[in-house]
Amino acid sequence: MKNKFDLQAQLEGIYARYPEASAMPVIGITGNYEDLTCKLGRGYYQSVVEAGGVPVIIPPVADRHVIINTLQRIDGLILSGGGDYNPLWAGEEPSPLLHGINQERDNAELLITRLAYNRQIPILGICRGIQTLAMALGGKVAQDLSEVRGHGGTEVREIKHSQDADRSEPTHSVTIEPDSILSDIYKSYSSKFKVQSSKFFVNSFHHQAVSDPGAKFRVVATAPDGVIEAMESSEFKPILGVQWHPECMESGLPLFQWLVREANLYREAHQVHDRILTLDTHCDTPMFFPQGIHFEQRDPRILVDLHKMTEGRQDATIMVSYLPQPTENAKAYADNIFDQIETIVRDNRRYLALARSPEDLWKNKHLGLKSIMLGIENGIALEHNIANIQHFADRGIVYITLCHNGDNDICDSASKSTQTHGGVSDFGRQVITEMNRLGILVDMSHAGEKSFYDALDISTKPIVCSHSSARALCDHPRNLTDDQMRALAAKGGVAQTTIYNGFLCKDAQATILDVIAHLEHAIDVMGIDHVGLGTDFDGDGGVPGLADSSELLNFTRQLLLKRYSDEDIQKIWGGNFLRVMAEAQKV
Repeated sequence: MKNKFDLQAQLEGIYARYPEASAMPVIGITGNYEDLTCKLGRGYYQSVVEAGGVPVIIPPVADRHVIINTLQRIDGLILSGGGDYNPLWAGEEPSPLLHGINQERDNAELLITRLAYNRQIPILGICRGIQTLAMALGGKVAQDLSEVRGHGGTEVREIKHSQDADRSEPTHSVTIEPDSILSDIYKSYSSKFKVQSSKFFVNSFHHQAVSDPGAKFRVVATAPDGVIEAMESSEFKPILGVQWHPECMESGLPLFQWLVREANLYREAHQVHDRILTLDTHCDTPMFFPQGIHFEQRDPRILVDLHKMTEGRQDATIMVSYLPQPTENAKAYADNIFDQIETIVRDNRRYLALARSPEDLWKNKHLGLKSIMLGIENGIALEHNIANIQHFADRGIVYITLCHNGDNDICDSASKSTQTHGGVSDFGRQVITEMNRLGILVDMSHAGEKSFYDALDISTKPIVCSHSSARALCDHPRNLTDDQMRALAAKGGVAQTTIYNGFLCKDAQATILDVIAHLEHAIDVMGIDHVGLGTDFDGDGGVPGLADSSELLNFTRQLLLKRYSDEDIQKIWGGNFLRVMAEAQKV
């Protein structure tokens, strides 16, 4: 029998192989607080270990430096059970039925939840934890179950939700929605854990409950009296809350295994972003400059800023000067936009830099800087003067979207067109030729079909569509037909799937799953070497799951779920676009 007190023997066992241990995701668990002590039931950390994770206890500290540095080191978060919330956090006065509040935990846990949510960290909320999710992310919590009306407005029947039995003993049933993460988790465990179709048995230790999940969640389990027992993200994020205590039951392990799997995926996505360069090829944030936006703050008025780019692990964006039609003094208008972008970069030069080439982007990434590239959306900025192409080339633009909604002097548009030229005009032919000469990409998003094909014939360099989706999946003139896609690929160009709702679904709310569907359709038609992502953020782009730059990590998560390789993910995340840019810049 080995001597368990022989430390040297244990160390020799560790160092007898390399690496010393398998890589495992780190799961932070918020600690309870009582009698001047941070404490945690052993079931939490034992369940994490059994599920294959590394548990660490997070003390209830509301210091932002402590919280941010903690979140940078964990791959998943468990919000543990405990006492009531102070209702003042919800703007409510205390009910006579309110039990003991825990002032030490409230602020710290509400902060860490909001910040973890913004970083796309997988979260499992348990008992008080499901209430934390609701309190932090737009839902409501009833101070006592007597104030709860059943989910969907049903009358509440009497069920004891605060049991006296052993914590491992189930005491009431819940009904699970079939099309849910929770249902999927338990589908393969139906016989072992007595899941009878959609019914499941849980323990219960609470007198408060979520009364309204809010817009960010959907209810996925209820008790027979209508009390909400589980909810999950309605935004395709790995966030799940349960009202019971799974850490006390054998049947709770699958929930911890789900969290560890999601934490592994989150960690893998982060590692992929460390290795690759992520470029969004079209954003319209300068449209909000007149509102006095703050790029260095997490500004709710814009979808792209330094905080959101950091949270979503985004390296670079092409920020365009969009010119509505008509625009007086169009050249000066575009110059003013570029002046303001340069001011933003200068004011944040420790974190941000301009880039003109693929080499600039990689250099900035290695220096720890995020990059902005410049583009023009609508060739009216040229003011019908070929010499102005040289002017904007000197300013560092990488592409010009030849038109927007409505024909201009360069070409006919896909929208609001009167077929002014029957495609590309004579002046447009000169524009494309000069852009080729100066190494500026020809962008045919927004162009009509005849203009598109004309540009393919005229250009001696591959062309791009910086933000265009698939017409086969959404019949909109702004989208590309399969024939256009094939012709584009044959000439070496790229089409960047966009996430504008109306270009993804005509009669429904599109989601991140629709973005992936359009991307994969483009891959099927053109091949993996001719696709990418151009979000159109701040130009009305953004859908649930990909609502702003902070959620771009979710795009990589979906690609990993689809089993794309690192090489293919880099191609999609801007590699193809940069290949075409490098080809155009060989002048």
